Order: sequence, then structure tokens, then C-alpha cells
Amino acid sequence: MTEQPILSVRDLAVSFPSEAGTVNAVRGVDFDLYPGRTLGIVGESGSGKSVTSMAIMGLLPDYASVQGSIKLKDQELLDLSDTQMSKIRGNQIGMIFQDPLSALTPVFNIGDQIVEAIQTHQKVSRSKALTQAAELLDLVGIPEPQRRLKSFPHEFSGGMRQRVVIAIAIANNPRVLIADEPTTALDVTIQAQILDVIKVAQKETGAATIMITHDMGVVAGTADDVMVMYAGRPVERAEVTELFHNPKMPYTVGLLGSTPRIDVASSGALTPISGHPPVVVDLPPGCPFAPRCPVAIDQCRDIDPELTPLPQLAQHSAACHRSEEIHDSRIDGQKLFPTPELAEDKLAGVPREERNVVLEVKDLKKDFPLIKGAVLKRRVGTVHAVRGLTFDVREGECFAIVGESGCGKTTTLLEIMDLDPQDGVVVLGGKDVSKLSAGQRRDTRKSIQMVFQDPMSSLDPRLTIRDIIAEPLASLGYKGNIDDRVEELMTLVGLDTTQIDRFPGHFSGGQRQRIGLARALATNPQLIVLDEPVSALDVSIQAGMINLLDDLKRQLGLSYLFVAHDLSVIRHLSDRVAVMYRGEFVESGDVDEIFDHPQHPYTKALLSAIPIPDPDIERDRKRIPVPRDADGGSGAPMTEHSASGLGRLFAKK
Repeated sequence: MTEQPILSVRDLAVSFPSEAGTVNAVRGVDFDLYPGRTLGIVGESGSGKSVTSMAIMGLLPDYASVQGSIKLKDQELLDLSDTQMSKIRGNQIGMIFQDPLSALTPVFNIGDQIVEAIQTHQKVSRSKALTQAAELLDLVGIPEPQRRLKSFPHEFSGGMRQRVVIAIAIANNPRVLIADEPTTALDVTIQAQILDVIKVAQKETGAATIMITHDMGVVAGTADDVMVMYAGRPVERAEVTELFHNPKMPYTVGLLGSTPRIDVASSGALTPISGHPPVVVDLPPGCPFAPRCPVAIDQCRDIDPELTPLPQLAQHSAACHRSEEIHDSRIDGQKLFPTPELAEDKLAGVPREERNVVLEVKDLKKDFPLIKGAVLKRRVGTVHAVRGLTFDVREGECFAIVGESGCGKTTTLLEIMDLDPQDGVVVLGGKDVSKLSAGQRRDTRKSIQMVFQDPMSSLDPRLTIRDIIAEPLASLGYKGNIDDRVEELMTLVGLDTTQIDRFPGHFSGGQRQRIGLARALATNPQLIVLDEPVSALDVSIQAGMINLLDDLKRQLGLSYLFVAHDLSVIRHLSDRVAVMYRGEFVESGDVDEIFDHPQHPYTKALLSAIPIPDPDIERDRKRIPVPRDADGGSGAPMTEHSASGLGRLFAKK
């Protein structure tokens, strides 16, 4: 780089006091940020990504200890008071936060919040600030910006709120733009739009950008340079193409290998990184990744390697004693992370039409009334959330439903799980559930169980793991030894049986999701309903969970009804897929056929929005836009006034 960096971080260290000891959240971070370029920072939860960004913004609590150097041009930021930093935050450095709803004040309208950001750093009248605010909303793609200035945050969708946060972040033409997981909670089509908006914002302001994410596909499509963090410190840094095609740190190799790809058909298990990230309190000597590294040697356990430039590789550094031995993700011709073997498929070779039908759904519908009025309530319309779905799930197969938030996926699952649909027929194990008595319906629940999206909220924090897994056994009349069954289930899902008396709070997110799966398996169900079971997990932990689900399906002949918005996961795990739009299926069939040869424009739009973790492929892809309503929504269920609009939305296609 011949030009001077806008932001220089040197030997940044951040620590927090805790009951267990000093938490060294960030340990020796160094990087330079250049104008117009994007630095991607990746790593698992707890690696120090967000703490690094908060240290740059000066937003860490008073009890945090921050050492090192953060220079904006020639100005040292760590020497500034909070009052002095407030003149830089939002002015020279803008930040896009992960959760747009918590980043916006719910009691002020959008216009007031953008005007506040402008007038804090610019001496302009309110009328001129409102004009700038409308221009900013127009820049980030919000329709009718003058009218929407008077709207409140709750009146916007998640994607629209994130656009507002971006507008606030770029309101004063910052020199540095920090995006901290800006697309984590968004649908894939909205994610693609937000990433495009960030690119537009960067182009308009000329800002240098830090993109913090755990999605390797997002990094491949947006970053110029990448820094991989583990246990609070950088372990590899390189130009994006070099890092993806020639990783030199086993942790980076593991991250790339554990990421499912939408452009590649499933051919076996993913390659997970075993173990869990360390707790950065009193770290033992040696490389923090050594306990999880399959090629660690004695030197790795004794000496923590420095991040050093690699010979013959310009702008590429790695913190690994064996980095020069790694070529094409291999050492001595052997893969660093061997692909695990899955169980033999007990139904392999049995054609689908010869397998038993586990679940059959015919013309399923679900409507919700639209009620208006606080005292005198009246019905003003109807939301058609599910509009006549028909499908079946066979023994030993995974049937996936994909679509954007609000399209009716979860409502479909809840109608099936209720075993008493509002309208339509649900046949479970050959029995029409609408004709069952209360007792028969209770017995039938043994055949269908559910794993929820958030493992922490679905587990009672006051119960031990033994009690959580035993609960369905006791309530549904299990006749055997419950303690033996609980230990058997824990072993089946890869949990240590010595932890049977611990509480959910003692476990990581991936372990808690395994506990939820063990509970679902307790009654030997024919069908397990999975509602976004891996969306809250890190990519390396997610890979292990996907492998487990695939292994259990093969080993036990289980059937899955899977709902997710991550089509990469769907392609890897599912046999059949249905694409849902506004309460109805627009395309369904074999998963590889749908993904390789999509026919419906909405399916094509969904697939084009999924980022691929390969910079050469990702940057040459063409995005297909999804038709939007006036408020920017696309997947919301139809009302009786818009039910005929489905054809019109795609008529031009």
C-alpha cells in the first residue's frame, strides 16, 4: 500500500474483570485500514471481533482495560475522553450495529433520529437536516422517503430498519464505517440488498470499511482483505482471494471446510472443527487452537506462535508453527481435517415411492383476523397465512420448506404440531389427526417431536439435563428405566453423560441444541420438526449439528420436516424442498433438481441471494431482485385484498 492508512490499530488489548479471573477478550490486534477498502474480520463467537470494534468506537464500559494504540490518521483515540470521542463517533467513524431495533429509539420517529445524527456534527437548520435525511433514506433504497421520515421504527420491517441504521451511520460522510454482523438476523434476499446498500454507502462516502461477520460467503463477496481471529487475537491475515484459495492456518482451513455451499451437491458429511473455543481466562501456554487442531505438535502446546509474514507470499501472515507445511489445505498430502464417516443409511436403495408415508398434508389453510380498535374492536380483514398446502414426507427423508420471514413457514409447522388444523387434513402415521380423541391425540404426540430455533429459550434453566430429557418420557408414559434412557440419548447425540446433573446455562449453544435434540428423540418419534435448528450456531458448531442430524436420519430411519432460510444448509441436509411465497408453495421437488434447475422466478431470486464462500465465483454472480411491496416487504402473508397479486408480481418475469 503506497497511501497512508485511515485507521491504524497496534497491539490492541482489552480485558474485563470477572469472578473467574481477568477475561482477556482481545490480545494483540494489529491492522491498517485503507481508504475505499474493506477489511473482513471473521471468527467464532467470543473470538474478540465485536470487542475490537467497540474499542475503536470508544463504547466499552468504564471497567474495561484497554491498552495499545488506535490512530485515526495521526490522532490517538485511546487518549481521548468520552466527550472528545463523541465528536468523532458518528462523524469520522460510523457504525452499523447487529440489531437495528435496539439501535433505534422506539419513541422517536425515523426523521428525528436521523436529524439528531446530522445536527450533532453539522451546524445546519432543522429544515436542511430533514432534507438531508430524506436524501439519505432515498440513497439506502427506502421508497417515499419524505413520508417515511414520520414513521416509527416498529412500522418498518427488519431490513428497512437496517437501512435506516445505515443512513444514520453515513449521515456525516465518515472516513471509517464499521459493520458489526449487519445481516445476521435478516432473510437472504434482504441480506443481499443490505450488502449492496453498504457498498453504495462506501462508494458515496469513500469510507474504509470493517465488515465483522461469521458468514464466509459474505466475506468472499465484500472484503478486500481478511483477518481471522481466534481466542482474542488474529491468527491469519491476507488478501481475500489468497486467504480463500491458500489458507495457511488450520483454524481457517476448518472454517472454510465446515461451511456448506449452495453451488455444490451434498456428497457426505461436512468437516466440523471438534471441541469448543477456549474461555479466555488464564489461558494455558501454547497455541489456544492446539486442543482442537488435528495436526498440533509438542511445539504448539508449549509456545504460542506469533502472527508473522509468510515467505514468498506477499501480504499474507499466519500464527502457526506449521503454516509453511500447509498446501491446498493439506499436510504431506493428507487433509488437515478428515471428513467424518456417516452411519450407513438403513433405507439406502429403497425408492421413495416404496417408503411409508410418515406425514401427509392436504389443502392446509390458516387464517388470522385483522382486528382494529382498542375499546370497540372490529374485524377489518383477514390475513391468509397458509393457503392450501399439500405435501407428504416419506420414511427416512428430510423435507424442507424455505422462504423469507413472514411467508408462513412456522405457521405451517405449528398447525401440524397442534394436531388439530383449522382447515385441511393432516395424516400422521396413517391416522387423520382431526378424527382422534384427546387420549389418542396425546399418544400420537410420541410420533412427532420438535426442535426449536433458540435452544436456550426452549430449555427450562431451572431443570437439570436429566430432568429436561426425561420430561417427555415421564409425561407420555415411558415404561422402561428413565435414567438409562436419558444416558442412552445423551450418548446418541454426542453429549458427555457425566454432565447429566448440570443445568443448561453450563453448556454452549451447540451443546444446548444437542440437548433439545435428545429430548425430541426420547419418545422414538417417526418425524422430527426442525424450526431453524442451526441458525443461531457458529459455522463450525453448525457443521457438527448438521452431521449429527444427517447421521441420525441414516441410522434410525428418521424423517425430518425442516424449516430454514439458509439454503446452503437445506441443500446439504434435505432430500426434497418446497419454496414458499406468501402462504403457498411456488416450486417443489428433489433438492438437487430445484437448486440446479430452478424454474420459478422467486426460487431463482432466493438462490441468487445466497453468498458462496469463493470470491472468484461470488463476485461474478448476478443478483435477481425479488418484487417488493411499497414498504419493502416480500414474504409477508397475503390478505384478502392482495391474494390475487401473486401472479401480477411475477407477470413481467
